[in-house]
Amino acid sequence: MSQIEVISMGCRLNLAESNALAEQLADQDDIVIVNSCAVTNEAVRQTRQAIRQARKRRPDARIMVTGCAAQVEPDTFRNMPEVSAIFGNAEKQDPVLLNQIVRNPERPVVVSDIMTLQQTAPHLVTAYSGKTRAFVEVQNGCDHRCTFCIIPFGRGNSRSVPAGSVIEHIRTLVDKGFKEVVLTGVDVTSYGPDLPGKDNLGLLVERILKLVPDLERLRLSSIDGVEIDERLFALLTGEPRLMPHVHLSLQAGDNMILKRMKRRHSREMAIDLVARMKSLRPEIAIGADIIAGFPTEDDAMFQNSLDLVRQCQIVHGHIFPYSPKLGTPAAKMPQVPAADIKARARALREAVATERTQWLNSLTGSVQKIAVERGGRAGHAENFAYVGLDRPMPEGSIVSARIVEVKDGSLHAEVIA
Repeated sequence: MSQIEVISMGCRLNLAESNALAEQLADQDDIVIVNSCAVTNEAVRQTRQAIRQARKRRPDARIMVTGCAAQVEPDTFRNMPEVSAIFGNAEKQDPVLLNQIVRNPERPVVVSDIMTLQQTAPHLVTAYSGKTRAFVEVQNGCDHRCTFCIIPFGRGNSRSVPAGSVIEHIRTLVDKGFKEVVLTGVDVTSYGPDLPGKDNLGLLVERILKLVPDLERLRLSSIDGVEIDERLFALLTGEPRLMPHVHLSLQAGDNMILKRMKRRHSREMAIDLVARMKSLRPEIAIGADIIAGFPTEDDAMFQNSLDLVRQCQIVHGHIFPYSPKLGTPAAKMPQVPAADIKARARALREAVATERTQWLNSLTGSVQKIAVERGGRAGHAENFAYVGLDRPMPEGSIVSARIVEVKDGSLHAEVIA
Protein backbone atom coordinates (compact mmCIF):
# COMPACT_ATOMS: atom_id res chain seq x y z
CA MET A 1 0.00 0.00 0.00
CA SER A 2 1.12 3.57 -0.65
CA GLN A 3 1.75 5.88 2.29
CA ILE A 4 -0.16 9.05 3.03
CA GLU A 5 0.88 12.05 0.92
CA VAL A 6 0.28 15.68 1.89
CA ILE A 7 0.61 18.34 -0.82
CA SER A 8 1.17 21.80 0.62
CA MET A 9 0.13 24.89 -1.33
CA GLY A 10 0.96 28.48 -0.40
CA CYS A 11 2.49 29.81 2.80
CA ARG A 12 4.99 28.55 5.37
CA LEU A 13 2.15 28.12 7.87
CA ASN A 14 0.47 25.68 5.50
CA LEU A 15 3.79 23.85 5.24
CA ALA A 16 3.97 23.53 9.03
CA GLU A 17 0.40 22.28 9.20
CA SER A 18 0.98 19.85 6.33
CA ASN A 19 3.87 18.33 8.26
CA ALA A 20 1.62 17.95 11.32
CA LEU A 21 -1.11 16.31 9.21
CA ALA A 22 1.38 13.81 7.80
CA GLU A 23 2.57 12.93 11.31
CA GLN A 24 -0.95 12.57 12.75
CA LEU A 25 -2.17 10.40 9.88
CA ALA A 26 1.00 8.38 9.33
CA ASP A 27 -0.93 5.13 9.81
CA GLN A 28 -3.24 5.89 6.86
CA ASP A 29 -2.66 4.35 3.44
CA ASP A 30 -3.74 5.41 -0.05
CA ILE A 31 -4.71 8.94 0.99
CA VAL A 32 -3.62 12.23 -0.59
CA ILE A 33 -4.39 15.44 1.31
CA VAL A 34 -4.12 18.71 -0.60
CA ASN A 35 -3.63 21.60 1.84
CA SER A 36 -4.99 24.42 -0.29
CA CYS A 37 -4.28 28.15 -0.58
CA ALA A 38 -6.80 30.92 -1.32
CA VAL A 39 -4.59 34.01 -1.32
CA THR A 40 -5.14 34.59 -5.06
CA ASN A 41 -7.30 33.12 -7.83
CA GLU A 42 -4.10 31.66 -9.27
CA ALA A 43 -3.48 29.84 -5.98
CA VAL A 44 -6.93 28.24 -6.19
CA ARG A 45 -6.31 27.29 -9.83
CA GLN A 46 -3.02 25.67 -8.84
CA THR A 47 -4.79 23.77 -6.07
CA ARG A 48 -7.30 22.36 -8.57
CA GLN A 49 -4.42 21.44 -10.86
CA ALA A 50 -2.62 19.66 -8.00
CA ILE A 51 -5.76 17.62 -7.31
CA ARG A 52 -6.03 16.50 -10.94
CA GLN A 53 -2.33 15.64 -11.08
CA ALA A 54 -2.64 13.63 -7.87
CA ARG A 55 -5.50 11.62 -9.40
CA LYS A 56 -3.39 10.79 -12.48
CA ARG A 57 -0.40 9.87 -10.35
CA ARG A 58 -2.34 7.86 -7.76
CA PRO A 59 -5.60 6.69 -9.36
CA ASP A 60 -6.54 4.44 -6.43
CA ALA A 61 -5.97 6.95 -3.63
CA ARG A 62 -8.66 8.93 -1.83
CA ILE A 63 -7.98 12.63 -2.38
CA MET A 64 -8.99 15.04 0.37
CA VAL A 65 -8.85 18.84 0.38
CA THR A 66 -8.30 21.14 3.35
CA GLY A 67 -6.78 24.58 3.90
CA CYS A 68 -7.92 28.11 3.13
CA ALA A 69 -9.47 27.49 -0.29
CA ALA A 70 -11.45 24.56 1.12
CA GLN A 71 -12.56 26.81 3.98
CA VAL A 72 -13.77 29.79 1.95
CA GLU A 73 -15.03 28.07 -1.22
CA PRO A 74 -15.79 24.39 -0.51
CA ASP A 75 -18.17 24.16 -3.47
CA THR A 76 -15.22 24.64 -5.83
CA PHE A 77 -13.94 21.25 -4.73
CA ARG A 78 -17.28 19.59 -3.97
CA ASN A 79 -17.91 19.63 -7.72
CA MET A 80 -14.60 17.96 -8.60
CA PRO A 81 -15.07 14.20 -9.14
CA GLU A 82 -11.48 13.55 -8.01
CA VAL A 83 -12.22 14.76 -4.46
CA SER A 84 -13.27 12.24 -1.78
CA ALA A 85 -13.56 14.59 1.21
CA ILE A 86 -13.32 18.27 2.16
CA PHE A 87 -12.54 19.63 5.60
CA GLY A 88 -11.78 23.12 6.85
CA ASN A 89 -8.98 24.73 8.81
CA ALA A 90 -10.71 24.17 12.15
CA GLU A 91 -11.17 20.46 11.44
CA LYS A 92 -7.49 19.88 10.69
CA GLN A 93 -6.72 21.13 14.22
CA ASP A 94 -8.98 18.52 15.87
CA PRO A 95 -7.22 15.11 15.92
CA VAL A 96 -10.38 13.15 16.82
CA LEU A 97 -12.56 14.76 14.15
CA LEU A 98 -9.74 14.58 11.62
CA ASN A 99 -9.46 10.81 12.04
CA GLN A 100 -13.23 10.41 11.73
CA ILE A 101 -13.21 12.34 8.45
CA VAL A 102 -10.36 10.43 6.80
CA ARG A 103 -11.90 7.09 7.80
CA ASN A 104 -15.35 8.00 6.50
CA PRO A 105 -16.04 5.92 3.35
CA GLU A 106 -18.67 8.41 2.20
CA ARG A 107 -17.83 11.81 0.66
CA PRO A 108 -17.87 14.09 3.72
CA VAL A 109 -17.77 17.88 3.52
CA VAL A 110 -16.99 19.23 6.99
CA VAL A 111 -16.30 22.98 7.07
CA SER A 112 -17.27 24.75 10.28
CA ASP A 113 -17.34 28.47 11.08
CA ILE A 114 -13.67 29.39 11.50
CA MET A 115 -14.61 32.62 13.30
CA THR A 116 -15.74 30.62 16.32
CA LEU A 117 -12.28 29.13 16.83
CA GLN A 118 -10.66 30.58 19.96
CA GLN A 119 -7.32 28.76 20.18
CA THR A 120 -4.46 27.60 18.01
CA ALA A 121 -3.73 23.93 18.53
CA PRO A 122 -0.16 23.50 19.83
CA HIS A 123 0.30 20.22 17.94
CA LEU A 124 0.19 22.09 14.59
CA VAL A 125 3.50 23.85 14.96
CA THR A 126 6.37 22.57 12.91
CA ALA A 127 7.69 22.05 9.42
CA TYR A 128 11.25 21.14 8.57
CA SER A 129 13.76 22.22 5.95
CA GLY A 130 15.99 19.18 6.01
CA LYS A 131 17.87 18.88 9.30
CA THR A 132 18.74 22.56 9.50
CA ARG A 133 15.69 24.83 9.83
CA ALA A 134 12.36 24.34 11.60
CA PHE A 135 9.28 26.52 11.09
CA VAL A 136 7.30 26.92 14.32
CA GLU A 137 3.74 28.22 14.33
CA VAL A 138 3.25 30.77 17.10
CA GLN A 139 0.10 32.48 15.81
CA ASN A 140 -2.81 31.89 13.46
CA GLY A 141 -5.61 34.02 12.04
CA CYS A 142 -5.87 37.78 11.52
CA ASP A 143 -7.95 40.56 13.07
CA HIS A 144 -7.36 43.01 10.22
CA ARG A 145 -9.49 43.34 7.12
CA CYS A 146 -7.34 44.47 4.21
CA THR A 147 -9.65 45.03 1.27
CA PHE A 148 -7.82 42.59 -1.02
CA CYS A 149 -7.45 39.72 1.42
CA ILE A 150 -9.68 36.66 1.91
CA ILE A 151 -7.33 34.95 4.38
CA PRO A 152 -9.03 36.13 7.64
CA PHE A 153 -12.14 34.28 6.45
CA GLY A 154 -10.03 31.19 5.85
CA ARG A 155 -8.04 31.39 9.07
CA GLY A 156 -10.34 33.16 11.51
CA ASN A 157 -9.41 35.78 14.08
CA SER A 158 -5.93 36.11 15.56
CA ARG A 159 -4.99 33.39 18.05
CA SER A 160 -1.62 32.92 19.77
CA VAL A 161 0.17 29.82 21.03
CA PRO A 162 1.16 30.28 24.71
CA ALA A 163 4.81 31.22 25.14
CA GLY A 164 5.52 28.21 27.37
CA SER A 165 4.38 25.80 24.66
CA VAL A 166 6.49 27.60 22.05
CA ILE A 167 9.61 27.56 24.22
CA GLU A 168 9.26 23.89 25.17
CA HIS A 169 8.84 22.95 21.54
CA ILE A 170 11.88 24.95 20.45
CA ARG A 171 13.92 23.28 23.21
CA THR A 172 12.92 19.90 21.79
CA LEU A 173 13.94 20.98 18.28
CA VAL A 174 17.33 22.22 19.50
CA ASP A 175 17.85 18.93 21.37
CA LYS A 176 17.21 17.16 18.06
CA GLY A 177 19.99 19.19 16.44
CA PHE A 178 18.17 22.01 14.68
CA LYS A 179 20.30 25.15 14.43
CA GLU A 180 17.66 27.60 13.22
CA VAL A 181 14.01 28.21 14.07
CA VAL A 182 11.64 30.43 12.08
CA LEU A 183 8.61 31.83 13.91
CA THR A 184 5.64 31.75 11.58
CA GLY A 185 1.94 32.57 11.49
CA VAL A 186 -0.65 34.52 9.51
CA ASP A 187 0.06 37.85 11.25
CA VAL A 188 3.05 37.09 13.47
CA THR A 189 3.51 40.62 14.82
CA SER A 190 -0.02 40.52 16.28
CA TYR A 191 1.15 37.76 18.65
CA GLY A 192 0.02 37.87 22.25
CA PRO A 193 -2.92 40.20 23.10
CA ASP A 194 -5.34 37.26 23.30
CA LEU A 195 -3.17 35.52 25.93
CA PRO A 196 -3.25 36.14 29.71
CA GLY A 197 -0.75 38.88 30.50
CA LYS A 198 -1.05 40.54 27.08
CA ASP A 199 2.25 39.25 25.67
CA ASN A 200 3.71 40.49 22.40
CA LEU A 201 6.17 39.23 19.82
CA GLY A 202 9.12 41.14 21.29
CA LEU A 203 8.58 39.53 24.69
CA LEU A 204 8.26 36.10 23.09
CA VAL A 205 11.53 36.55 21.18
CA GLU A 206 13.29 37.73 24.37
CA ARG A 207 12.07 34.67 26.28
CA ILE A 208 13.08 32.25 23.54
CA LEU A 209 16.59 33.67 23.35
CA LYS A 210 16.98 33.67 27.15
CA LEU A 211 15.41 30.31 27.92
CA VAL A 212 16.80 28.37 24.94
CA PRO A 213 20.45 29.52 25.05
CA ASP A 214 21.61 26.73 22.73
CA LEU A 215 19.43 27.96 19.85
CA GLU A 216 21.94 29.47 17.46
CA ARG A 217 19.65 31.27 15.00
CA LEU A 218 16.14 32.66 15.34
CA ARG A 219 14.35 34.14 12.32
CA LEU A 220 10.97 35.79 11.80
CA SER A 221 8.66 35.16 8.87
CA SER A 222 6.75 38.02 7.23
CA ILE A 223 5.97 40.82 9.68
CA ASP A 224 3.87 44.00 9.65
CA GLY A 225 6.15 47.00 10.17
CA VAL A 226 3.45 49.07 11.89
CA GLU A 227 3.36 46.48 14.70
CA ILE A 228 7.10 46.57 15.43
CA ASP A 229 7.36 48.12 18.91
CA GLU A 230 10.50 49.43 20.62
CA ARG A 231 11.39 46.07 22.16
CA LEU A 232 11.12 44.14 18.90
CA PHE A 233 12.95 46.91 17.01
CA ALA A 234 15.82 46.75 19.51
CA LEU A 235 16.05 42.98 19.10
CA LEU A 236 15.99 43.15 15.29
CA THR A 237 18.76 45.74 15.24
CA GLY A 238 20.92 44.57 18.14
CA GLU A 239 20.50 40.86 18.88
CA PRO A 240 23.07 38.71 16.99
CA ARG A 241 21.04 35.50 17.35
CA LEU A 242 17.98 37.13 15.73
CA MET A 243 18.83 37.00 12.05
CA PRO A 244 19.42 40.20 10.02
CA HIS A 245 16.61 39.44 7.58
CA VAL A 246 13.31 41.33 7.81
CA HIS A 247 10.46 40.49 5.44
CA LEU A 248 7.88 43.28 5.54
CA SER A 249 4.24 43.14 4.49
CA LEU A 250 4.37 46.39 2.48
CA GLN A 251 1.89 45.58 -0.35
CA ALA A 252 2.25 48.97 -2.09
CA GLY A 253 4.31 52.14 -2.17
CA ASP A 254 1.57 54.68 -2.86
CA ASN A 255 -0.32 56.26 0.02
CA MET A 256 -3.70 56.39 -1.75
CA ILE A 257 -3.44 52.72 -2.71
CA LEU A 258 -2.38 51.82 0.83
CA LYS A 259 -5.44 53.68 2.12
CA ARG A 260 -7.72 51.83 -0.31
CA MET A 261 -6.11 48.57 0.80
CA LYS A 262 -6.89 49.51 4.44
CA ARG A 263 -3.25 49.14 5.35
CA ARG A 264 -2.14 50.91 8.51
CA HIS A 265 1.18 52.36 7.33
CA SER A 266 2.26 54.98 4.80
CA ARG A 267 5.14 54.81 2.32
CA GLU A 268 7.00 57.33 4.50
CA MET A 269 6.65 55.08 7.55
CA ALA A 270 8.01 52.10 5.60
CA ILE A 271 10.99 54.03 4.25
CA ASP A 272 11.75 55.46 7.69
CA LEU A 273 11.54 52.04 9.37
CA VAL A 274 14.01 50.51 6.92
CA ALA A 275 16.36 53.48 7.20
CA ARG A 276 16.39 53.29 11.01
CA MET A 277 17.01 49.54 10.98
CA LYS A 278 19.85 49.80 8.48
CA SER A 279 21.46 52.70 10.36
CA LEU A 280 21.82 50.44 13.41
CA ARG A 281 22.41 47.12 11.63
CA PRO A 282 23.62 47.76 8.06
CA GLU A 283 23.73 44.06 7.16
CA ILE A 284 19.96 43.66 7.48
CA ALA A 285 18.47 42.32 4.24
CA ILE A 286 14.98 43.56 3.43
CA GLY A 287 12.26 41.43 1.88
CA ALA A 288 8.74 42.53 1.06
CA ASP A 289 5.36 41.49 -0.31
CA ILE A 290 4.10 43.86 -3.02
CA ILE A 291 0.89 43.68 -5.05
CA ALA A 292 1.01 44.80 -8.69
CA GLY A 293 -2.07 46.38 -10.25
CA PHE A 294 -4.33 46.88 -7.26
CA PRO A 295 -7.71 48.36 -8.34
CA THR A 296 -7.56 52.08 -9.24
CA GLU A 297 -3.75 52.02 -9.45
CA ASP A 298 -2.63 54.40 -12.21
CA ASP A 299 0.87 54.81 -13.68
CA ALA A 300 1.95 57.40 -11.11
CA MET A 301 0.75 55.26 -8.21
CA PHE A 302 2.55 52.26 -9.62
CA GLN A 303 5.73 54.31 -10.00
CA ASN A 304 5.62 54.95 -6.25
CA SER A 305 5.64 51.20 -5.63
CA LEU A 306 8.47 50.78 -8.10
CA ASP A 307 10.45 53.54 -6.38
CA LEU A 308 9.83 51.89 -2.99
CA VAL A 309 11.86 48.85 -4.10
CA ARG A 310 14.91 51.07 -4.52
CA GLN A 311 14.27 53.29 -1.50
CA CYS A 312 13.86 50.30 0.83
CA GLN A 313 16.57 48.25 -0.94
CA ILE A 314 14.28 45.25 -1.27
CA VAL A 315 16.37 42.20 -2.17
CA HIS A 316 13.92 39.41 -1.28
CA GLY A 317 10.71 40.28 -3.14
CA HIS A 318 7.39 38.42 -3.29
CA ILE A 319 5.49 40.07 -6.13
CA PHE A 320 1.80 39.26 -6.50
CA PRO A 321 -0.18 40.26 -9.61
CA TYR A 322 -3.52 41.42 -8.23
CA SER A 323 -6.51 39.21 -8.90
CA PRO A 324 -9.98 39.89 -7.46
CA LYS A 325 -11.24 37.54 -4.76
CA LEU A 326 -15.01 37.17 -4.47
CA GLY A 327 -16.15 38.48 -1.10
CA THR A 328 -13.46 41.14 -0.72
CA PRO A 329 -14.15 44.89 -1.05
CA ALA A 330 -11.35 45.32 -3.60
CA ALA A 331 -13.13 42.99 -6.01
CA LYS A 332 -15.85 45.65 -6.36
CA MET A 333 -13.42 48.48 -7.12
CA PRO A 334 -12.49 49.62 -10.66
CA GLN A 335 -10.05 47.01 -11.97
CA VAL A 336 -6.73 47.55 -13.74
CA PRO A 337 -6.48 45.88 -17.19
CA ALA A 338 -4.90 42.43 -17.01
CA ALA A 339 -2.12 43.35 -19.44
CA ASP A 340 -1.13 46.30 -17.24
CA ILE A 341 -1.10 44.12 -14.13
CA LYS A 342 1.17 41.61 -15.84
CA ALA A 343 3.53 44.33 -17.08
CA ARG A 344 3.70 45.98 -13.66
CA ALA A 345 4.44 42.69 -11.91
CA ARG A 346 7.25 42.08 -14.37
CA ALA A 347 8.66 45.57 -13.77
CA LEU A 348 8.58 45.06 -10.00
CA ARG A 349 10.36 41.72 -10.29
CA GLU A 350 13.01 43.33 -12.48
CA ALA A 351 13.48 46.13 -9.95
CA VAL A 352 13.92 43.62 -7.13
CA ALA A 353 16.36 41.63 -9.29
CA THR A 354 18.44 44.79 -9.84
CA GLU A 355 18.58 45.50 -6.10
CA ARG A 356 19.37 41.86 -5.41
CA THR A 357 22.22 41.74 -7.91
CA GLN A 358 23.80 44.87 -6.41
CA TRP A 359 23.42 43.43 -2.93
CA LEU A 360 24.91 40.07 -3.85
CA ASN A 361 27.86 41.74 -5.56
CA SER A 362 28.46 43.81 -2.41
CA LEU A 363 28.88 40.59 -0.43
CA THR A 364 31.77 39.35 -2.57
CA GLY A 365 34.85 38.90 -0.40
CA SER A 366 32.89 38.88 2.85
CA VAL A 367 32.77 35.98 5.29
CA GLN A 368 29.29 34.61 5.95
CA LYS A 369 28.00 31.98 8.36
CA ILE A 370 26.09 29.39 6.36
CA ALA A 371 23.51 26.97 7.76
CA VAL A 372 24.21 23.93 5.59
CA GLU A 373 21.13 22.41 4.00
CA ARG A 374 20.15 19.53 1.69
CA GLY A 375 23.05 17.63 0.20
CA GLY A 376 25.63 19.58 2.17
CA ARG A 377 26.73 21.76 -0.76
CA ALA A 378 24.68 24.90 -0.06
CA GLY A 379 22.69 26.79 2.53
CA HIS A 380 21.46 30.17 3.69
CA ALA A 381 23.52 32.91 5.27
CA GLU A 382 22.21 34.88 8.23
CA ASN A 383 20.85 37.51 5.78
CA PHE A 384 19.03 34.69 3.93
CA ALA A 385 21.26 34.85 0.87
CA TYR A 386 21.53 31.42 -0.72
CA VAL A 387 25.15 30.31 -0.88
CA GLY A 388 26.74 27.40 -2.74
CA LEU A 389 29.78 25.82 -1.09
CA ASP A 390 32.98 24.59 -2.74
CA ARG A 391 32.91 21.28 -0.88
CA PRO A 392 30.32 19.19 0.96
CA MET A 393 29.75 19.87 4.64
CA PRO A 394 27.56 18.04 7.17
CA GLU A 395 23.89 18.90 6.72
CA GLY A 396 22.66 20.88 9.71
CA SER A 397 26.05 22.37 10.54
CA ILE A 398 26.91 26.07 10.49
CA VAL A 399 30.13 26.92 8.69
CA SER A 400 32.04 30.10 7.87
CA ALA A 401 32.67 30.68 4.18
CA ARG A 402 34.22 33.45 2.10
CA ILE A 403 32.09 34.65 -0.83
CA VAL A 404 34.14 34.37 -4.04
CA GLU A 405 31.62 35.09 -6.81
CA VAL A 406 28.05 35.70 -7.86
CA LYS A 407 26.80 33.23 -10.44
CA ASP A 408 23.30 32.60 -11.79
CA GLY A 409 21.74 34.82 -9.16
CA SER A 410 23.31 33.16 -6.14
CA LEU A 411 26.52 33.34 -4.15
CA HIS A 412 29.36 30.84 -4.25
CA ALA A 413 31.83 30.52 -1.41
CA GLU A 414 34.94 28.75 -0.11
CA VAL A 415 34.54 27.09 3.27
CA ILE A 416 37.12 28.41 5.74
CA ALA A 417 35.93 26.89 8.99
